[in-house]
Amino acid sequence: MATQAEPFATPAPRLTAPATLIPLLLLALVTTMGFTALGSFGTIQESAKAELALSDDALALIQGLGAAVPMVLFSIPIGILVDRRNRVRLTIGLAVLWTLGTLLTAFAPSAGLLTAARMLVGIGSTGSLTAALSLCADFCAPEQRGRAMLIVNLGKALGVALGFALTGWLFGLLADFSAPGWLADLAPWRGAHVLLAAISALCLLPLLFLREPERREVEASPDAPFRIVAAELWARRSFLGPLFAGQVAVVMADVAATVWVAPVLSRDFGLQPQQFAGWVGALLFGTGVAGAVLGGISADIGQKSHRRGGILLGAVIAAGIGVPAALFPLMPSVTGLAVALGVMSMCGAVTGLVVSVALTVLLPNELRGLCIGAFIAIAGLIGFGLAPWVVTRVSALMGGEAMLAEALALVGVIVSGLSFFAFLLAMRRAPEPIR
Repeated sequence: MATQAEPFATPAPRLTAPATLIPLLLLALVTTMGFTALGSFGTIQESAKAELALSDDALALIQGLGAAVPMVLFSIPIGILVDRRNRVRLTIGLAVLWTLGTLLTAFAPSAGLLTAARMLVGIGSTGSLTAALSLCADFCAPEQRGRAMLIVNLGKALGVALGFALTGWLFGLLADFSAPGWLADLAPWRGAHVLLAAISALCLLPLLFLREPERREVEASPDAPFRIVAAELWARRSFLGPLFAGQVAVVMADVAATVWVAPVLSRDFGLQPQQFAGWVGALLFGTGVAGAVLGGISADIGQKSHRRGGILLGAVIAAGIGVPAALFPLMPSVTGLAVALGVMSMCGAVTGLVVSVALTVLLPNELRGLCIGAFIAIAGLIGFGLAPWVVTRVSALMGGEAMLAEALALVGVIVSGLSFFAFLLAMRRAPEPIR
């Protein structure tokens, strides 16, 4: 239950006030460490493959199940807990879970146990994001939530980058120099995960000083029967339906682009991975940060416009810009492809941030965790599970693997167009902000 008169418990009127800013920075730290742990294995998977004699199919299973299963099976239950229980304690528990999963990754003797370890990391990291967004909303006023959630989302972006950079640096350190003590008996990829787990544990100690804020904009008690919560959701179905559809369509376009941009660059432009991996990674990170900044600002400006659904105006505009940007695979030059891909990535980051803010402003407190969890689950199932496969099916219908770029562009334009109309409909059906 919420506690009163604790440090950080009462949101300050100014976003820069210590009572507001410090908790937001702690939540950003949580998100950073969670997504660092989530992305750590992909960086050094080739070493794990060699030691454990794994096939590419096994690696795909480890990576796929490690990400998709937690999203699909655990996001909604965790979201319900976020709405009904102490979120700070839940966040600490989830942090312990991903830290334990990171440590178990270091000692996994087989593909099965390695998959289980990565699933623990996935449950902890994606679940903590739901809790962090809910907490973020109660640490600040509604008109500040765009900028407040920007801080948390920047933590996520930093975590994605550190998943590559920090893990790779630790791996190189252990591979090039003699590891101290008992770490010397572990392969560098295992030792890197031991050190990463230790760093995670140390960085999360400040969470012990965070206190549960008072829940704001509540229509029903956190202990209300689920039938009441379900009735509240059903009453908002005309708004939530298109909002869900719009964001899932954006995720489909973004995931398909991320999965297939490398084959397009190799097949259509003759580039080798070492020629594009660095700039593609930097492009996606930079545009993701820029999109989060624009999304946070546009959400706050949209609220001040006092027009119905104004908070979603940035998402509508970004989705519209994303339609022509989805033609990036058909650009005649690498530079043109990079520009269009960057615009598409930035638009996706804008819509993601705007939707997160909209859920915390337009929905009562007792529905936020459930809806955020449902978004993560559905996006994980459809976006990550379906989008890449749809592109291959369309490519086959168009003539085979040589038509990959055309198929990717066609799918991207269609789902981006759907997202534009869905967000426009959600904007028109948006309820009044909860006060």
